[in-house]
Amino acid sequence: MHEPSAAVVPGVETAGSLSTVRSLGRMGVHTIVASEHERPPSASSRYCAETKRVPEPEGDLHGYRDALLDLASREDVGLIVPVREPDVYVLAKYRESFSEHLDTPWPTFEQLLSVHDRVRLFEAAERAGVTVPETALLDDIEDWERERIVKGRYAVLTEDTTEDVPEGRFESPPKTLFLDPGRRPDVDAIVERMGHVPIAQSYVDGTEFCFRALRHDGEAVVTSQKRLIRGYKYSRGPSVYHEAVDIPALETAGLALLSELEWEGIASVGFIRDSSGAFNLLEINPRIPSSLPVDIHAGVDYPRYWWQLATGAAVDADRHYDSGVASHLLRGEAVHLHSVLREEYALAERPSAAGTLRDIAVSLYRQPNFDYLSLDDPAPFVRDWLNVGRGLLGVDS
Repeated sequence: MHEPSAAVVPGVETAGSLSTVRSLGRMGVHTIVASEHERPPSASSRYCAETKRVPEPEGDLHGYRDALLDLASREDVGLIVPVREPDVYVLAKYRESFSEHLDTPWPTFEQLLSVHDRVRLFEAAERAGVTVPETALLDDIEDWERERIVKGRYAVLTEDTTEDVPEGRFESPPKTLFLDPGRRPDVDAIVERMGHVPIAQSYVDGTEFCFRALRHDGEAVVTSQKRLIRGYKYSRGPSVYHEAVDIPALETAGLALLSELEWEGIASVGFIRDSSGAFNLLEINPRIPSSLPVDIHAGVDYPRYWWQLATGAAVDADRHYDSGVASHLLRGEAVHLHSVLREEYALAERPSAAGTLRDIAVSLYRQPNFDYLSLDDPAPFVRDWLNVGRGLLGVDS
């Protein structure tokens, strides 16, 4: 039997995908970028050893599963790394089939459903003693005076979560809605738009943090933390400028929740720290996080450790990392500035454009670390910007 020497990384337009390819490639792992896209940035990396075209999971989930199973059956493949929700969904739901070919250091399907169903997730958080915002199904709300947001009850929509999604399809609910206090929204219209009855939560103002952990056999192999400094939108959104931090209370909350879930694999637990200092649970991303580069810049190389776990090697993780290191997603910084200039959000105060531009410039000078840009591997950065341009023109990347 051959020793595994290859890993499959879905080629999607996230820095997490590219960073995984770079990390494993630098170890000497034969990286296989599997993508439905013709030109994903990670396939342009000097550390990409092979590419494989696969079906689009949103429209052909079963075809995508079969393509990953075909790759898993190769004798040289030792790990498939989930970098987005369809990846971890397929790996978890068909875990038994994948286990015939390789180790499966990722969550069971029941664990994944407990994360994708935010009602179940917040119930688990309460059992774990983790602070949660006031949460209810949207159609149960009677008092509209409170500051609230609306987001999908389910992080993903599949045949397992709603009858309206056909078998073999994968959908994501619309983005978070910010409600105007004192005005009753059109509940029926929101439910129709979301494709199911979403949840309404009290709005928590504060700073967003993430606790990351790679867990195996009931223990955390390695952990790290991230603070969101700027998101795609000034109201937050996905992180575009992020800093490694080390806060004991954040670690306590994150470990308690993942232990309650008996989590296996990697997870990024999102929190908002409010004015009292409490960490309020947002969600869990059960996959390689998009802002993975900040962890790697700080010295926490999750793809490396996951490969070692999957292949039975000793994990050489160091529990200490460089708190204070930060990283930029440059195109995200541009989107953030556009948000400040052009958009309005009911529950978020718009910062000044001049102040935002100054903050971006100063942070670029003080923290010249980047999610895509790398002097020893520049092609993915160029490809990413070309793909952005193609997307604006309506051309598939």
